[in-house]
Amino acid sequence: MSLRALRWTTFSALVGLLSLLILAPIGSFLVLSFASLKNGVIDHAFSVQNYVDIVSSPTYLGVIWQTIVLCAGVMATTMMLGYPVAYFIWRRSPRWRSFWLLLFSLPLLMSYIVKIYTMRSILGVNGPLNSLLVFLGILDSPTPIFLFNRLSIFVTMSVILLPFALFPIYMSLAQLPKNLIHAAADLGATHLTTFRFVILPLTLPGTLAGGLFTFILAFGDYITPEMVGGPNGFTVGRMIWSQFGLAFNWPFGAALGAVVLLLALTAIAAASLINQRGEPR
Repeated sequence: MSLRALRWTTFSALVGLLSLLILAPIGSFLVLSFASLKNGVIDHAFSVQNYVDIVSSPTYLGVIWQTIVLCAGVMATTMMLGYPVAYFIWRRSPRWRSFWLLLFSLPLLMSYIVKIYTMRSILGVNGPLNSLLVFLGILDSPTPIFLFNRLSIFVTMSVILLPFALFPIYMSLAQLPKNLIHAAADLGATHLTTFRFVILPLTLPGTLAGGLFTFILAFGDYITPEMVGGPNGFTVGRMIWSQFGLAFNWPFGAALGAVVLLLALTAIAAASLINQRGEPR
């Protein structure tokens, strides 16, 4: 066998193995979603009843819609916060750029549970946030309003998932051709004009990619709502977990998971369509 044939064989084997490891669990998940639970036993006879129950239930549809709104807010927040930070890092010298990138990548090395407990301590009644607001005179006494509700889920997800939006935005800025910026300056464009008509449009795909990362990660998350959401923080992730871990209705949980997958793919397709329409003809 020639060296080229060996390379193609190795490459095909690796791609096939990775595809199998990814597609096989998803396929089994989808197959399970068309089963049903009868008398505590999974009946694998084909049925769409799980999906009918989802689309016909105001409760499930309400939780899905509230989760979409929540994750869209997280997506918008991380994009709005991540872009200025990424722009600031991009404008630094190479030495300081590496320092800031390392600094903002440190949270990714921490345990997810540790980060959630950190946010719980910050948002708690005796946490730094309440102490600061009392010190500034904004509050007369500490309040529990920042914890165990949808606001706490929103804040925690926005903080924890911010690096996932920041780095794709930074990468899009780093790949920006410098000659375009120099050409805009030569034509008399101000910094604001250059940013508005050159930098921002060209970095929009990276910005959307970062936002999609945070949206998808937030949409499937159940640990954060479970630990900081309380009884009022019920999301799709918690709903799926309750079907697998409490009700033991795996077919219905798989159907809910399939709905989450469909919505995530829809969000990716919509973002891709927006990006294509925004590209110059």
